[in-house]
Amino acid sequence: MTLRGAYPVLITPMTQEQEIDWGGVKNNVNYFVNQGVAGIVINGSTGEFVSLSKEEKFQMVEVVMKEVNGRIPVVVGTAAETTKETIENTKQAQAYGADCALIINPFYMKPKEEEIYFHFKQVADAVDIPIMLYNNPFTSGVDMSTELMLRIGKDCENVTRIKESSGDIRKARDLARQAKGNFEVFCGAEELVMESYFVGATGWISVAGNIVPKHVTDMFNYFQNGEVEKAWEINDKILPLCAFLEGSGKYVQIVKRAMDLLEQAGGPARHPRLGLTPEEDQKLKDILASLSAAPIA
Repeated sequence: MTLRGAYPVLITPMTQEQEIDWGGVKNNVNYFVNQGVAGIVINGSTGEFVSLSKEEKFQMVEVVMKEVNGRIPVVVGTAAETTKETIENTKQAQAYGADCALIINPFYMKPKEEEIYFHFKQVADAVDIPIMLYNNPFTSGVDMSTELMLRIGKDCENVTRIKESSGDIRKARDLARQAKGNFEVFCGAEELVMESYFVGATGWISVAGNIVPKHVTDMFNYFQNGEVEKAWEINDKILPLCAFLEGSGKYVQIVKRAMDLLEQAGGPARHPRLGLTPEEDQKLKDILASLSAAPIA
């Protein structure tokens, strides 16, 4: 399958008892398929992957892959703190037919560059599934250098994409320009999407895509078709939402609340994450109203 375009990175719906709402998971999968998205991401940061047990993450892959049933590509987050566990997670995603594995470097130990290279080389050699490298210094504590990512992309032939979330548009540009066909760049910064497309990104792993799936899909398609002004219009429209998600520190809770307001499956986040304050809730409702994305009571 071709992996290009805007991919919502799905939440993990939960009940008030803090358990995964599996019916809600299936509901949301079908909602996004019906919205015409290019593909979806599961077990990502927005899906609270660090707050899920290994069994829950594995079950998420099983349930989603069965529900999608080949209708759209599925990218699965398979990162772990050790190389061994990352390989195990990635093999499980491969076994269930995932189209790509999204892998951030180990995030607690803050590995050195040679350790990061070793980690990804070991994982890439152990699996056949395409891999999307994930650079996010805000969550992993490490900002991978452009040279390191280019080296990994060159030496690991199944590292086919890089999600660049450092917020440095120069890095996205240099990766896209210097990759020489070894990999493609996906935007991971909610407020730099159009800029990333202009410097060569071929996709967006999108938090906002949960809330405005049609907008993010149309925006990419307009850009691809050369209708740049139309793409900018959508970008301008969704930018307040993207800024709220990026700047709040509560992107999981915002998306979950928005899904509830959109009459899809959301629920609470897993503790210790707490819900939105009344002020944050009102801000979200105002943004949604301005987007005409939800029936707001």
